[in-house]
Amino acid sequence: MRNFILIAFVTVFTLSLSAQGFSKANTKEKNNSGAQQEVDPNGPIIEFEKQTIDYGTIDKGANGMREFKFTNTGKSPLKITRVKSSCGCTIPIYPKQEIMPGESNVIQVKYNTNKAGRFSKSVSIYTNTVPERSVLRIKGKVVDPNSPGPIQKEKNMLEL
Repeated sequence: MRNFILIAFVTVFTLSLSAQGFSKANTKEKNNSGAQQEVDPNGPIIEFEKQTIDYGTIDKGANGMREFKFTNTGKSPLKITRVKSSCGCTIPIYPKQEIMPGESNVIQVKYNTNKAGRFSKSVSIYTNTVPERSVLRIKGKVVDPNSPGPIQKEKNMLEL
């Protein structure tokens, strides 16, 4: 009898929790900590044309500046509160003024191309939207045109 009561209690408790989750599913989004936040239907919305830029293969010392274009598709002014890159080799430049509904702007990202090799970096954008954080990514490969390639390295080794 105790087992039956315990099973009935757990079932009722579980059903009540899932019913709560379904009724509020369309009005909440998870924030960075996993907790849910209310979505403001009249709030700002940041929409990027693309969230990843692939530099491809570029020469060492080349221009590392790229732009992420975005638009405020919401109903109130968008404010970028801070921007944080994953390392010191990536410098973001962002607008400090509010972006009005329907307006577009850019976030510039400059990657230091003075070091050869592959790279993959992220830039976190914090705004007054829900969710408050968006992540942009850059990737590519920097090559040194003055560095001997694999064939030249083999020739040098054979000459020794």
